[in-house]
Amino acid sequence: MVESEATLGRFEKYLTLWVILSMIVGFLLGKFFPELGLWIGSLQVGDISIPMGICLFLLMYPTMASIEFKEILKAAKSPKPTILTLIGNWVIAPALMALLARLFLSNYPEYAAGVILLGIAPCTGMVLFWILLAQGDVAKGVVIAAINALSTLILYAPLAAFYLGIGGVPVPIAPIVESVILFVGLPLALGQISRKVLLDKRGEVWFKDRFRPVIGNIAAIALLATIVILFSLKGEVIANQPLIVGLISIPLLAHFFIMAALFYVIPWLLKFDYRDAATIAFISSSTQFEVAIATATVVFGASSEAALATVVGPLWEVPSMLTFVKIALKTRHHFFHGKTQLYTAR
Repeated sequence: MVESEATLGRFEKYLTLWVILSMIVGFLLGKFFPELGLWIGSLQVGDISIPMGICLFLLMYPTMASIEFKEILKAAKSPKPTILTLIGNWVIAPALMALLARLFLSNYPEYAAGVILLGIAPCTGMVLFWILLAQGDVAKGVVIAAINALSTLILYAPLAAFYLGIGGVPVPIAPIVESVILFVGLPLALGQISRKVLLDKRGEVWFKDRFRPVIGNIAAIALLATIVILFSLKGEVIANQPLIVGLISIPLLAHFFIMAALFYVIPWLLKFDYRDAATIAFISSSTQFEVAIATATVVFGASSEAALATVVGPLWEVPSMLTFVKIALKTRHHFFHGKTQLYTAR
């Protein structure tokens, strides 16, 4: 496997700026043209937003095309990162979010409930994109994401019932299955098929120097479009209730950075290499907000404070992940001397 540096072409250098501008554009669209957000929100098939689905697929496809299938098979034979990530997702993350919700939202029980539902829902497919940017092990990320999806079907409902103190919490099967199929399975299959066909027909040099930068730019555009859509959908809410949104954001951001830092340092203490540490950190700190939103809507109602709290989560997903990508890349040589073997597409 040829080692080279993963990039998003010309977009990568100023990606933080583009993200901030996209957040502002989305917010302004949602505030001054709320009917646009309503129209975008109406474009759905089942529980899936068509514009969001297209953007997330275009974001995930280049990520999946960047790895070799044999690397996924190899990753499945390395259980230690998976075990550590499962401990982070199902033992530490829910307890930490419950603690933070009680510290910051003790006077707002429904907001606290929504935040807790986010803390219990681990790992969305988008996290694989951030692992790629941080030059972690995307193949291991695919394996762990699949295992997380299966464990969510078993563990999400009982943990939600335990931490919320209520019975009858439903298992949100549809969002879990749809997310895995549309944003992991389908991009993985198409990415691997197109990778093999293009490598056979055009060769490795063309794939690396011509095709990969193009799909990298497509991924960057899809990421920015995703941000614009998210903030346009919630621009009016942010404008009308900025203090509440800010209050909900405190435990969400604290949870993300505590989990990311903790599960970046623990692999270092256990002498894992950088690629494993980055993968574990991102998956342990990521949340599958689709599951939390679906659960809050069913249990508390679509217009509830709990549902509002869950929709604040996606607004911070991209800026938080992007920030930690930069932290990980800047600290890798300080923490992982001699253990910074990097993976990128061949």
